Amino acid sequence: MTTSNIKALIPSELRKVWEFILDIENYDAWRSDLSKTEVVSDKQFIEYTKDGYPTTFTVTLVEPYRRWEFDMQNSNMSGHWIGVFTDKGNETEIDFTECVEAKKMLMKPFVKSYLKKQQAQFVADIMKNFS
Repeated sequence: MTTSNIKALIPSELRKVWEFILDIENYDAWRSDLSKTEVVSDKQFIEYTKDGYPTTFTVTLVEPYRRWEFDMQNSNMSGHWIGVFTDKGNETEIDFTECVEAKKMLMKPFVKSYLKKQQAQFVADIMKNFS
């Protein structure tokens, strides 16, 4: 299992950051790596890359304005994501951790760098909307 973590301070109040990030239906409006998202239920959604590659997410925990967790799965990997949101007055600290297991031996050496790249892009896309 490969684990990767990213932390950042978002220049906005907690409630706005939380609601923005959990507004899955609008991901395609601001996520530079996705073509669309499909909300299956209140516990499950699917993200599609620009190439149409799907990843299914199953929400496992929601503590409003504090913590959001889900399992993720596609043909290349499975894993778990934890998002912790901390109120810092006029800013919000986000602390995102992903634990992923590659399903194909050939991909294992590349998982850590891929996760780091994906996390950095996700945070950069968020920041564009709050700067």
